[in-house]
Amino acid sequence: MEYYKELRKYVGHSPLILPGSVVLILNNKDEVLLQERAPGIFGLPGGLMELGESLEDTARREVLEETGLCVGELELCHVYSGPDYYFEVANGDTFYSVTTVYKTRNYNGVMSPDGDESISLQFFPPSKLPDGMLSSYRKFIEDELVV
Repeated sequence: MEYYKELRKYVGHSPLILPGSVVLILNNKDEVLLQERAPGIFGLPGGLMELGESLEDTARREVLEETGLCVGELELCHVYSGPDYYFEVANGDTFYSVTTVYKTRNYNGVMSPDGDESISLQFFPPSKLPDGMLSSYRKFIEDELVV
């Protein structure tokens, strides 16, 4: 069971603080890997921390689950939190995200979307991100990569 879903049983729609990680995976052309999460909606591979995980563990697990790739060395880029990272989702749940952004060029495996959280995977130049890029992910990329 996902930890945040267990918490929701007790707090309903009240705000939670949800830590997680995303990874800027760069190829040899300095393009960043994006996952298409829903038709026309793009983001970075990553997700929420589970009990007992480190933020690096979270990053590695989520990348593997969503892309089929194993990442090696991770470089810590930035941690985003605060009032700009308050969200309310369609079902009324509210939360503050604390997102740790990592970067790597060290990855292996066969890239394959999981069909659930990733319907497609593609590398994009940071200066030519798709229109359907979620704003928080766009900020993570723009803050870290020269655009």
